Amino acid sequence: MSSLEAGPRPVQISPLIKFSRWSLLLAGILYGSFHQNRLSKKENARRELELKEKPKRDAEAAEKKKRLYEAEIKMLSETLNTVVK
Repeated sequence: MSSLEAGPRPVQISPLIKFSRWSLLLAGILYGSFHQNRLSKKENARRELELKEKPKRDAEAAEKKKRLYEAEIKMLSETLNTVVK
């Protein structure tokens, strides 16, 4: 078996390139961890605010639904009264 059949010899990679690759990989992991932590804090604050405002929004939605229901009943009663006459 000759060396041509086994394939080309592996290329020696410069230690500077290896160091750069590993440094950038670790920097990316650290940046991602920092960024995730920062975004998690923002999201938790937003969720807490949303939970505090939920009862107010629910009350407003219930009031709006009640007004729409009353308006629909009034419209239907007016429509039925004009048809019956």
